[in-house]
Amino acid sequence: MLAEKLKLTAKEILEKEFKTGFRGYKQEEVDKFLDLIIKDYESMHSIIDEMQQENMRLKKQLEESSRRQHIQPAGTTNFDILKRLSNLEKHVFGSKLDENV
Repeated sequence: MLAEKLKLTAKEILEKEFKTGFRGYKQEEVDKFLDLIIKDYESMHSIIDEMQQENMRLKKQLEESSRRQHIQPAGTTNFDILKRLSNLEKHVFGSKLDENV
């Protein structure tokens, strides 16, 4: 995926040869600059690889989390809430509930 979008590889930059002219650039300066570009490219590739791995890990984690939510019966949570609410009503209103019945 990444290779398709980039025009150059670190190897292509390293192996690039420039023609020299009468008043051309200093070859040492060009080589130093290209070395910096190569290091940046290698760092960029490394960062992108790490991010892609992190992305895959997070996607798997999301899938597992989604599966776990589907495994739990939906009524269990509602039942627990209703039971707690009933106990709270008994505690708060106590005998008043029994009198109205």
